[in-house]
Amino acid sequence: MKLSFYDRLHYINSWFSLPGFPSLAKRLPVFFVHSSKIKILNNPQEFYDELVSRSSTAKRRIIIASLYLGTGELEKKLVSVISERLRSEPQLKLRWLLDFTRASRGEKNSRKMLLPLINEKDSCCRVSLFHTPRLRGLYKAWIPDRWNEIIGLQHMKVYIYDDSLVISGANLSNDYFVNRQDRYFVIEECSDLADFYEGLITKVSNLSFRLKEDDTVAWDVGKDNTLHPFLGSYRQYCYRFQREIHQFWELELEKSKERLIKMYDTFKNFDKLQSTDDSASEVDTLLLPTIQMPHFNIKLDSESTIEFLQSIPKEGRINLATGYFNLTEEYVDTLIGRDFIGHVSLLCAHPKANGFLGARGFAGGIPAAYTKLCKDFYEKVQNSSSNNRIQIYEYQRDGWTFHAKGLWYFPEMESTPSATLIGSPNFGFRSVYKDLETQVLLSTRSQSLRYKLYQEQERLYKDATLVKTSTFQEQDRIIPLWVKIVTYFM
Repeated sequence: MKLSFYDRLHYINSWFSLPGFPSLAKRLPVFFVHSSKIKILNNPQEFYDELVSRSSTAKRRIIIASLYLGTGELEKKLVSVISERLRSEPQLKLRWLLDFTRASRGEKNSRKMLLPLINEKDSCCRVSLFHTPRLRGLYKAWIPDRWNEIIGLQHMKVYIYDDSLVISGANLSNDYFVNRQDRYFVIEECSDLADFYEGLITKVSNLSFRLKEDDTVAWDVGKDNTLHPFLGSYRQYCYRFQREIHQFWELELEKSKERLIKMYDTFKNFDKLQSTDDSASEVDTLLLPTIQMPHFNIKLDSESTIEFLQSIPKEGRINLATGYFNLTEEYVDTLIGRDFIGHVSLLCAHPKANGFLGARGFAGGIPAAYTKLCKDFYEKVQNSSSNNRIQIYEYQRDGWTFHAKGLWYFPEMESTPSATLIGSPNFGFRSVYKDLETQVLLSTRSQSLRYKLYQEQERLYKDATLVKTSTFQEQDRIIPLWVKIVTYFM
């Protein structure tokens, strides 16, 4: 009897045991790779070295999506390496997707950093600047440049080099190359996934501004400003954007279905009892990318993450990291309200490890605001039936800030994680309701990769301390009244 597609998904998952996989695989594209092609980077220096090395050797394409590019010496070196590569490989395709507001802030900014690449003779470089359609009218006229990014941003962080890619939560600026801890996965020789992300970035870029040689921008969509993100119709722009992404996604799901059917046949014909060696199979790792584009009613990341969390059995264990502690109500209810989820360990930034510590003006109150949000969550946990299974840790390392985010899933009675989420979302209000985000749900059978995932989260927790009731009674945890008022409306 011929099995249904859903039954085939269940069979594939018998190899991976990823909670919720059959349902997730119907809404997210699935890619397969061998664990030997996954490399986990440990620190900002390794991240920077990886970008420089791959930028100097790429032959066909460099596709970069990030929030912004910094203006320091390390960033200049990265641009210089790419420029040299363009001259030696004239057919190299170079694409950048940055956020319009963040890349345009100040006299020295990302746009000016990238002008030399655009002005290279016969350059195949295009720089696209996404502008949220919500920033328009009085918002755009009155909100200062330093604050207008609160409306919404291009926040995806994907760095593609030929058929390999780096997915991370890290931006391209000095701190992220030196002393701001994040997470960074290199996925090598996975052309299908690299093509997927190039396609996604291209779709967003095609509905973004194009940076010109004289540092002005062009809007190339349509013959008039009807589809302009802040001068045209909000409804028409959002409809066009949503339609383009939905069409792209449906096509990717069709490709995914073909891969899954092919992989079912491969697994069916492979006698898994004959060998436990990872190399005995061509694939032992699943990759499911998610996207979040809330202004366009695209919520695949938050919906899939919630579904994944709700599928975890009682005996499972979750370690969840966020650089900015502001979990949405749905995430809070999922973690606290469901008594059949197992142990949960949350890792966030100590106020001294918050990137906004010491900032001028209102931004200087942001660490205190996150302390308030963390305290509120802690008290909610203590007043619930979950107080014995949920713990909070704070990362603090002298001279470092904390920007890591993601999730590790430990199956019942197992000491190493079998799945992780890696990418740009922070599981907070911004990630769910404001910004363009993407991350990858990775699930592996490889004991070697599982141990590397274990080591990764252990390195982060090594510099963390447990949050207790007494934590919020310390002198440096006093929250100013104005911060309490502002946080109430967050």
